[in-house]
Amino acid sequence: MIRSDWENQFVEYFRVRAQPLRRLAYALCGDWHTAEDLVQLTFVRLYRRWPRLRDESVDAYARKIVVNAFLTHRRDRRRESLMAEPPERAAGGADPAETLAVRRALADLAPRQRAAVVLRYLEDLPVAEVAALLGITEGTVKSQTARAIQSMRTALHGATLTRE
Repeated sequence: MIRSDWENQFVEYFRVRAQPLRRLAYALCGDWHTAEDLVQLTFVRLYRRWPRLRDESVDAYARKIVVNAFLTHRRDRRRESLMAEPPERAAGGADPAETLAVRRALADLAPRQRAAVVLRYLEDLPVAEVAALLGITEGTVKSQTARAIQSMRTALHGATLTRE
């Protein structure tokens, strides 16, 4: 089977960007299996539109698909599955209890707040790009992020007091 030029470009894009998109999806949902599903859905949607996408907008479009898929998944989800241990540990040096506390604090945020925090601080995107991805104003991104960080601080402070 001979691939067309755009299909070869798509395969290369998948090879390079699948892992970073998987990490983004995991940061949003907190579950590797769900993250895989979100990324799979993202690449299916990208494949359908690939010949019409511009090179400079592919990454932003892919992130938008992941975020929208996460928000839809959270809205449609009926139950949560709790796990005693996170599926993977942070590499070297990080205190597992602190890492788990941060993950829990992030998981307790409302979906849009969580998306704003992940996009701003884990993906290191500027406020304007986060606003465009989430379809909200820059001021809303700032206020949602500030509220989310305050909620996380409160939750983490409570977790610290509980451990001591």
